[in-house]
Amino acid sequence: MSVIIDITGLPEDRLLFAPSPLAELNAMLHVLAEPGHHPALQGWASSTTAAIPPELSERLLEADFLWRSSRADFLVPGHPGATLAEELDAVDRIEDEAYVAGALVTTCGSSRFTRPMASPLTDRAANERARDLALARGPRQAAFADRLLADPPAVRALVRKMLEDCASAFFADAWRRVLPDLAADARRKTDLLARRGVAGAIGDLSPSVSLDQDGEGRRRIVIDKLQDSTTSGTAAGGVTFIPTVFGRPHLLSVYAYGWRPVLQYPVAEAGAAEPVSLAVVQQRLEALAHPVRLRLARTIARGPHTTGELAAAWQLSSPEVSRHLAVLRKAGLLTTERRGRYMLYQLDLAGSARLGSDFLEAVLR
Repeated sequence: MSVIIDITGLPEDRLLFAPSPLAELNAMLHVLAEPGHHPALQGWASSTTAAIPPELSERLLEADFLWRSSRADFLVPGHPGATLAEELDAVDRIEDEAYVAGALVTTCGSSRFTRPMASPLTDRAANERARDLALARGPRQAAFADRLLADPPAVRALVRKMLEDCASAFFADAWRRVLPDLAADARRKTDLLARRGVAGAIGDLSPSVSLDQDGEGRRRIVIDKLQDSTTSGTAAGGVTFIPTVFGRPHLLSVYAYGWRPVLQYPVAEAGAAEPVSLAVVQQRLEALAHPVRLRLARTIARGPHTTGELAAAWQLSSPEVSRHLAVLRKAGLLTTERRGRYMLYQLDLAGSARLGSDFLEAVLR
């Protein structure tokens, strides 16, 4: 499954790499709402949550559907500004219909990505659907959605004030700390775009993002995501790429109909292992799902073995063992060492640990 952004015919200078204060605040709010998604930031989440004034905490809880499981479109700007105030001013210029649809993103359905959606402010069916789905997510969201649908200007002012209060409570200090890394990454991508073209810049984003080009001149950015959707960066006049520190490991895409496509991607973390694509994870799980390969993995987790040793231990033929080892090796789960005429195989414990501590404990048991 993939999100596809068509950039056929789009000039390279219409690809924008830039940090965004509002998008990073959005990422921070998501961390506070879902700290389990971000194990490396749980310390920051705990200390920040404890320091936020109770009254602001209540307001954030009331509106957390704007960033908890999905993100309101207007919180990830297609044209990043230099300051949070500048970006909030741009949000204020959005029409009520677009703002409400963006705020109620979780209630609008997948078709919102391919065609204009009926406005919950003017269409009775869309209004009822938005209210029903908001109610399904709890009374807080239902009450907030009701207020937004009844009086968009008042709620918009409350949301802006809430985000401004976040700036003084915790965002300003965190933004000063991460901005140098975000700006440096954006400059690096812009330089790659100038020197190596679109393929070079896209290839440096994430293993889950690739550039698909064919012999007829069509070019598409392909993003490994949960849904199958297509949008056009060419029709929107460009594509924006926003680096994030607090958004890691999420790869956030905004591409609703009528909005400029935006991809918020995590910057590389010094000393961190290179992230792998979902396809590689699937390949590794499938390699380990075979009972014989799982037995072999448990054996070589304890130390290096030759093919002959493994064959003797499990009453298998050497060619059969070699075939299973080849699958594990292709999945990136083996390390090899040559000793004279013998090749020894061992489970890559560091790589395997990334599949989960339960798996590693089980194979070492």
